[in-house]
Amino acid sequence: MDPQPNTVKPLQFETAIPSVPADAGSTQQGVTCVACQRAILDKYFDVNAQSVCEACRNEIAQHTETPRGLKVLARACLFGLVAAILGAILYYAVIAITDFEIGIVAIAIGYMVGYGVRMGTRGRGGRRFQVMALVLTYWAVGLAYTPFLFSELSKEDATQEATTNTTAPVDAAVTPDASEAADAADAADAADAADAPGALALPLALAALMAISFTLPVLTVVSSLPGGLISGAIIAFGMHQAWRMTAVPQLVITGPYRIGAGPPAAA
Repeated sequence: MDPQPNTVKPLQFETAIPSVPADAGSTQQGVTCVACQRAILDKYFDVNAQSVCEACRNEIAQHTETPRGLKVLARACLFGLVAAILGAILYYAVIAITDFEIGIVAIAIGYMVGYGVRMGTRGRGGRRFQVMALVLTYWAVGLAYTPFLFSELSKEDATQEATTNTTAPVDAAVTPDASEAADAADAADAADAADAPGALALPLALAALMAISFTLPVLTVVSSLPGGLISGAIIAFGMHQAWRMTAVPQLVITGPYRIGAGPPAAA
């Protein structure tokens, strides 16, 4: 059987997993890199109590640096935006089906946005990406509320129209001159609408949608107090998840240590 190629596996640094037995002491003859699984025969580094080779140490250290440049920022924003829209669809579907706001779904939105932003940065983080993920998660929740707002507004318009039709007086007869004047007015309005610049219609509509979706979470929480505090907490959970996922990894890197000199002393 062909040997498996050496590939760098993703590391986790939340739990310390010593790669050297506690009783190895100074008789230690070799260390295995937890990233690439290769044997280290000369020197190794300690990363959050895990032993890695020099090459993997340099690669891991790069993840503690915030990437710069507009290209990385734009890519992270694009990936995060797509994740936010998908998360808003998921949140809307859950509320529409269950008629409840489920906190785990908001956390899922934060996870989706955080994962999308990290995909755009190729696994790296930083304060600018944390703020981006925070805003996108908040906006995704507001976007999920937007269809419910339009639904309520359409119901109110239908009610008002029905009330107007019921109470409005009915003319006994409509003269031909009045009918022709009304037709002429409608034609003039249609011509004016056709002359209006249609290129601005879509950007203005998108801007209005963005403004509405950004204000809806606050309006929802404030208008339904004290019960709205639960909605506020749910939104905060999702935002915290996105903030945590896009942070710079907290790594403690020490070394190098020579093979045979014993494991590094516990901090």
